[in-house]
Amino acid sequence: MRSLIVVTNPDRWPFDIPGVEVVAARAYLTDPAYVAQRGIRVYNLCRSYRYQSLGYYVSLLAEARGHRPLPDVATTQDLKSSVVARILSAEVDDLIQKSLAPLKADRFVLSIYFARNTARAYDRLCQSLYNQFQAPLMRATFVRRDESWEMQDISSISASDVPESHRPFVAEVAAAFFEGRRPTRKPKVPPRYTMGILYDPTEAHKPSDEKAIQKFIRSAERHDVAAEIITRDDYSRLAEFDALFIRQTTSVNHFTFRFASRAQAEGLVVVDDPQSILRCTNKVYLAELLERHDILAPKTIIVHRDNLNEVCEALGFPIILKQPDSAFSQGVKKVKTREEFDATTTTLFKDTELLIAQEFLQTDYDWRIGVLDRKPIYAAKYFMARKHWQIIANVEDGDADYGKVEAVPVELVPQAVVRAAVKAAGLIGEGLYGVDVKQVGRLAYVIEVNDNPSIDSGYEDTLLKDALYDRVIEYFVRKLDRLKERRIEE
Repeated sequence: MRSLIVVTNPDRWPFDIPGVEVVAARAYLTDPAYVAQRGIRVYNLCRSYRYQSLGYYVSLLAEARGHRPLPDVATTQDLKSSVVARILSAEVDDLIQKSLAPLKADRFVLSIYFARNTARAYDRLCQSLYNQFQAPLMRATFVRRDESWEMQDISSISASDVPESHRPFVAEVAAAFFEGRRPTRKPKVPPRYTMGILYDPTEAHKPSDEKAIQKFIRSAERHDVAAEIITRDDYSRLAEFDALFIRQTTSVNHFTFRFASRAQAEGLVVVDDPQSILRCTNKVYLAELLERHDILAPKTIIVHRDNLNEVCEALGFPIILKQPDSAFSQGVKKVKTREEFDATTTTLFKDTELLIAQEFLQTDYDWRIGVLDRKPIYAAKYFMARKHWQIIANVEDGDADYGKVEAVPVELVPQAVVRAAVKAAGLIGEGLYGVDVKQVGRLAYVIEVNDNPSIDSGYEDTLLKDALYDRVIEYFVRKLDRLKERRIEE
């Protein structure tokens, strides 16, 4: 993507950054050549973003032209609001306290140059604040109150506001900033689309191993999509991509949800989309949804502090207790007696007002049906871990024992299982889901619908090989093509 730096007066621009065009704000606003161009990232470094100023209109018209301004209009307004600044800083409050703890003064001014500071000790804080506000040049003021630091305000600054002594550093980090967003080997023909894959190889229960991630990247290349791995520190880069594929365990109170929400707001094709994360990660919601649509599930009761006796009487023992946001078998307990039930609910109620209680269905394995775009794309048997009632046996030291996984052709799976999985996933959306189903006789019981299902090399892909990865990437391409057609029509 081509980069433009738009400034009020290019003659006063003090930096020489290779490969980046510096344009006067008036030229960008009035020259028809910029109106017709596509695929432009606009770095707005005008002196002011006040309402109806040149800087304001640069970001406003960049959005209207389909360019990608940084900062966008919403951010320019946030940067003028000390109230918003204080609210947003709460998300990085722990980092603020840790970064500024060694300081003796009660006031501190932090310069943020392309997400960096002249002192490396503040780089993580700079990156976090840049992720929040996304303006290339900023200045934040912090004050200490009652032994705790608070961000008093944050504002964008112009290049002329950068002290002379800081300018060599700014030129260096700016060059690195733009260089980092260009491929090391420029392709002869730009890719059709670009995709960021949010992934952390150090995650304990990651939904894809590193081999699978590389297979997704190679599949993307076969479909003319340039895919790259991104991390939680790349939040500010989301607008550079056409699609976001989240391959980290998701949660609402988590940065993955913020990534999904931001990407959707930027117009990206997102898997998992924020609505799917909201729906799948809360088992109370899923229980109500399955019941309302008459989808067979184990007998389920929503537990609160006032119906404990009724739950025990209705389900009998053993009972499965689940935290609403449990994942990878964590926060899921089997209790065999009333004493265990009371002790477990007391512990779980410390973190949530509602729990899920289900009857226990004994099976040797769970079916996992992968559903994408409301169609089954793979199937597997997830066997219980050795001497355990779940497919994952979590150990206190953080380790885990997994049952074996056996891929099965979809056409050989009992049709009742496939129908139940597709129907349940369709209630969530059209994205990528893994539906867990227990088969008891001829009946298929939906256990849960998972966003971000496991796709690991040598497991779910045993039968389909590269075709499984192609099916996922082809979904993104179809969605991107339709989105592109709608934009052309508009």
